Amino acid sequence: MADALKVGIAGLGTVGASLVRIIQNRANELATTCGRAIEITAVTARDRTRDRGIDISRIQWFDTPEQLAREADIDVFVELVGGAEGAAANSVRAALERGLHVVTANKALLAASGVELAKIAEEKGALLNFEAAVAGGIPVIKALRESLTGNTVSRVYGIMNGTCNYILTRMEKEGLSFADCLKEAQRLGYAEADPAFDIEGNDTAHKLAILTTLAFGTQIAADEIYLEGITNISIEDIRAASDLGYRIKLLGVAQRTESGIEQRVHPTMVPYDSVIAQVDGVTNAVAIESDILGELLMVGPGAGGNATASSVLGDIADIAKSRPGAQRVPVLGTPAAALAPYKRAQMQSHEGGYFIRLTVADRTGVFASIAARMAENAISLESIVQRANPDTAETAKTIILVTHATMEDSIRKAVEAIKSESYLVGEPQVIRIERPKDL
Repeated sequence: MADALKVGIAGLGTVGASLVRIIQNRANELATTCGRAIEITAVTARDRTRDRGIDISRIQWFDTPEQLAREADIDVFVELVGGAEGAAANSVRAALERGLHVVTANKALLAASGVELAKIAEEKGALLNFEAAVAGGIPVIKALRESLTGNTVSRVYGIMNGTCNYILTRMEKEGLSFADCLKEAQRLGYAEADPAFDIEGNDTAHKLAILTTLAFGTQIAADEIYLEGITNISIEDIRAASDLGYRIKLLGVAQRTESGIEQRVHPTMVPYDSVIAQVDGVTNAVAIESDILGELLMVGPGAGGNATASSVLGDIADIAKSRPGAQRVPVLGTPAAALAPYKRAQMQSHEGGYFIRLTVADRTGVFASIAARMAENAISLESIVQRANPDTAETAKTIILVTHATMEDSIRKAVEAIKSESYLVGEPQVIRIERPKDL
C-alpha cells in the first residue's frame, strides 16, 4: 500500500470537527477504498483548549493557518477558516505555492480569487478541490467539472441557500412573518447572528459565480450578478403566490444567451407542481441543462457539519486515489489561462412574466391608471386581481398583477411611473415568475 496521505486542517468548527471525527472513525475503510491511509497530522484553530468532542492530542498544533500551510509536513492543506481575504486567502496561496494539494469549502474566497488560485495550482501541478463550496453535500462541482465533459451546458439554476429556503418554507406552511421565521432559523443554528450575507442573496451569488465559470468556461464574475434577497418578501406575497398556484423560492440562475452570460439571484415564483417547488427547509437543489444529457437535477443537504464534511472528505479521497504524473482535471473545468472573458448578456424578454403587488388607496380611477402605465410600457397583463387589505381596513386595497413575457426594464419603468402617483401606499413588490417546462 502507498504511503499515507498526510492532511493538515485549518479550522475546527462544526465542519472541521466532523471531518476529523469521520476520518478517525473510518480509517480502515478509507485506507481500503483509497488504496492508502488518510492521516490527519496537523491542525489549527482559534481556541486550542475548546472541547470539540474529538481527540487531537496526538496531532501537531499550529498557531495560525498560514504557519500550518508553510511549515507542516503534509500533502494536503484543508482550509475551513472562511472569508475571502486574510488567513484563508494567505494560507491557501502559501500551500499552493509549496505545491501542496488544497481542499476548501470557501465559496467567498473562490468567488473573489478562484482564477488566480487555479493558475497557481495548475502551474505547481497541485489539485485544488472545492466540492463543499457549493450546495454542501450535493456533488455538483464534480458533475460540471468531470461528469458532463463533452456536454454543452445552456443553463444552471437552483436553490443554493438553506437559510433562505427554510425561512420561505416556514412562512408558507405556518403563516409566520419573515422576522419570526428568521428568529427561529437563528435559534436552530440555520442562520447566523448577522444573517445579512444569506438573506440578502450574497451567499447564493458567490456559489452561482463559481457554477457559471464551470458551466460556461468564462472568468469568474461575481460582481456581474443581478442580486436581490428575500428581506422584502411578506406573508401577503406568500399567500398571493399560493392562490395563483406558485411557491416563492430564492433562485440563482445562470444561462447562456446569444449576447453573453446572464447571472441573477432573486426571489422567484415557481409552479407549485414543479419539482423544485417541492424542495423545502434547509435542503438545496441544483439543476443543470445540457445538450446531450438534457436536465440533471440534484437535491440534497446544502449545509451542516456532516453534509459539508462529506464533500470535503470526498475531495481528499480523490487526492488520495490520484497518482503523481497523472493528467489533472483543470481546477475550474477549463484551464485557467484559457477561460474566456466574461461577457454580460444584453437585457432580453423574460418568458415567465412578473408578479406585481401594489397597495393602493381605495378610490375611483386607480385601476385605469395602473392599466395605462402598463400599456405605455408595452406590458401585456395576464390577470389583475383586487383584494381587501386587512391591515388598512377600508382605506386601501391590494392589487395583484400577473404579466405575460416582457422586458425587465419595461417592468421597472412602469413601476416607477406608478410610484409617482398619489394613490400608491407603500412600496410595490415585483417578483419574477419562472414557468419553463423543466421546472
